[in-house]
Amino acid sequence: QVQLVESGGGLVQAGGSLRLSCAASGRTFSSYIMGWFRQAPGKEREFVATISQAGIVTYYVDSVKGRFTISRDNAKKTVYLQMNSLKPDDTAVYSCAAHTGGRWPPTTQVQYEYWGQGTQVTVSS
Repeated sequence: QVQLVESGGGLVQAGGSLRLSCAASGRTFSSYIMGWFRQAPGKEREFVATISQAGIVTYYVDSVKGRFTISRDNAKKTVYLQMNSLKPDDTAVYSCAAHTGGRWPPTTQVQYEYWGQGTQVTVSS
């Protein structure tokens, strides 16, 4: 089992950057595929990015390609989401999640077994 805690959210102007972190507890972090999701007000939670267990393979939703980068440090049991060129449409609660493995890429919520509580990202215009 793994527990996840996100940090790094905040208020930023359009065009700015933020780096989100998701710290995991437990001894088997490196065995999980990790993902980031976001939920904007009044909208359903949507997939943002995912990264393989060793951090070699990544996959992104089209709307963030070229702007967001997912990475992980298995020694620190942490996954990151570097967000650049932020837009007001990126405003949402961002959550990280852990997936034990299966079909790649895992882009749906039901594929992820463990979730963090989320961190708010607000992008002003």
